[in-house]
Amino acid sequence: MHRFWGILVVVFLLAPLSGQAQTSTPDERDQEMQEMRARIAALEELVEELRTGRESKGGPLAAAVPAPAAQTQVANPPSSHTLNSSGPTLAEDHQDHSTSQAEPTYGTEHTYPALHFSGFGNMNFSATDDPTTKSGFNLGQFILHVASPLSPKVSAFGEISFTAAPTSYTLDVERYLIRYDFNDYFKISFGRYHTPINYWNTTFHHGLWLQTTIDRPEMIRFGGRFQPVHFVGMLAEGNLPSGPLGVGYNVGLGNGRAGSIARAGDSGDINNKRAWVVNLFSRPVAWNGLQVGGAVYGDEVSPLPGLPGNPHFGERITSAHIVWTKEHPEFLAEFAHVRHENKLTNDVFNSQAAYVQLAYRLPSMARKWKPYYRFEWSNISPSDPLFTVSDLTVAVRDLVGSTVGVRYDIINLAAFKFEYRHTKRTLADPIVNGLFLQTAFTF
Repeated sequence: MHRFWGILVVVFLLAPLSGQAQTSTPDERDQEMQEMRARIAALEELVEELRTGRESKGGPLAAAVPAPAAQTQVANPPSSHTLNSSGPTLAEDHQDHSTSQAEPTYGTEHTYPALHFSGFGNMNFSATDDPTTKSGFNLGQFILHVASPLSPKVSAFGEISFTAAPTSYTLDVERYLIRYDFNDYFKISFGRYHTPINYWNTTFHHGLWLQTTIDRPEMIRFGGRFQPVHFVGMLAEGNLPSGPLGVGYNVGLGNGRAGSIARAGDSGDINNKRAWVVNLFSRPVAWNGLQVGGAVYGDEVSPLPGLPGNPHFGERITSAHIVWTKEHPEFLAEFAHVRHENKLTNDVFNSQAAYVQLAYRLPSMARKWKPYYRFEWSNISPSDPLFTVSDLTVAVRDLVGSTVGVRYDIINLAAFKFEYRHTKRTLADPIVNGLFLQTAFTF
């Protein structure tokens, strides 16, 4: 800082001499140069005296400059995906591949409580050759994040969504929790959160700007029934002492699925059997960007009345994932197995689903472009009543599909996405081709 002010003073004092030098003789210019050197030496001594005097009074010269106001950060991202790359590259700057349900503490504010807002939005266009659907624009979702640090170790977080419906807007509380951070090894939260049943569900939340693609994989889509997306109860999370393996965990206990199994038990459990989930993952230090892990989920499901005998079903879900979170390339792969047992007849039903997604952010001047490809597959038991009998929601069906697309980051906070999809459901269903576009942003 002192050198900066010194240079300004030098420029101001020497400017007249530089104008005179253009018309001076060689001898005069030599004399002027000697005078300039003398002035510079005197100014450097003055600046050094000022700096020494300031430090002797309790701090460096820079301490006299007011500190900038505390800055707030846009929540997670990111992490399409937060700061996990080898260098900042557009959407990668905002990636957050952690499994923490509460958003990170905003800024450097030290007054409590504090209140911070951020949000996401998107607008879509679709056109397919499916005769049961219509092409056109869709307003998508408007997402609002509300975060409030209550103390250095306690924070509250909420996520609210507004979704366009045919005659109105649907308002949902997507996440709503309070978290106590005791240390890096143990953090506990209470509320409604995204079930840590697979990688995608705890990394890419409702803001579609966070993810590379336009939509989620079928196996974990919002409103789907294959896996429970939301969970109401308590969640413990943290790191385990594991050295270079970087092992982390999530353990949850709460309400199971509601009577309509696409929903969580927000107002209470449908029965007296609690749902539970355990998730373990590893992020090896030697392979920065790699994460491998798996989860187990258990519950007893009591669907809405309508099935013969009104049976209950034991549900056990196991899943595994391996991901590379860098963007050169980005690789995501997950598999899930769902087992349902009819408690009335002891019949067992098994279904599986998986996806593999590969993306690559182009280098240098083309780094705003990120082409990607995703393959999806699901094999649903045709006799599973929970998946094949409709209870005012769409039944889960087989799927073999490919998605080819490209993401273009207009700026760090907004992106265009273009996709072509080729989808095949059951043998009786025709192949469906479609073109999809989306603009997504965060603020």
